[in-house]
Amino acid sequence: MTVDENKSKDDAPMSLPAMLKNYRSPLLRFVIKVFIWLPLMFALWYLTTPILAAPVKWLTQWLTQAAFGDLVQQVTFAPPVLEFVTSLRSGELSAGAVTSGFISVEVNALLYSFGLPMYAALILAAGGKGMWRRLLVGYLVMLPFIVWGVTADFLKNITFSAGAFVASQAGFSSLQREFIAFAYQFGALILPTVIPAMTWVLTHRRFLECLRGEMNAIDGVKKS
Repeated sequence: MTVDENKSKDDAPMSLPAMLKNYRSPLLRFVIKVFIWLPLMFALWYLTTPILAAPVKWLTQWLTQAAFGDLVQQVTFAPPVLEFVTSLRSGELSAGAVTSGFISVEVNALLYSFGLPMYAALILAAGGKGMWRRLLVGYLVMLPFIVWGVTADFLKNITFSAGAFVASQAGFSSLQREFIAFAYQFGALILPTVIPAMTWVLTHRRFLECLRGEMNAIDGVKKS
């Protein structure tokens, strides 16, 4: 083989698996895989929202009607938006006269389910057996927390965003209003990211132990 042939062979672009093998740190390889899977999982999540969010609609309607009586007449779903049709009047025309319209509140389910593609990317990056089972377990674990976020968003809207007249009809006490504000902040800022991460850690303890063992082995070689 000539020198030119050797040079052209060395300059040839490396495949992705070969590039990943060049990184000695197993943690760095794992992080790179996660970032490779993330955009693909987000695209798939967005396209499958009509399927993934359908149980959210059913559970949310059941929860709000069971907890708040006739406050919620029904919940409709036009992906990715859930619309809460309420029994709350929209406003006053004059003293003693009320408009006949009812308040409807729209909530985007994507705002509370973006942990699903993050969790899927972590699973695919870790690899191993039982990935489909872990995906299903993760979805079932995250489902009630997505319902939490959507429900809290709806309650926040009728309590704080729709005006004093609508809020007075809802009849929530000051303590209940404080809880709604807390539930909304917790459901919007904490749960969508923390729950997927915790679920992944709990379902991948063996993988994490192996990763730690590889890191310790590398550190031992460097120190020797």
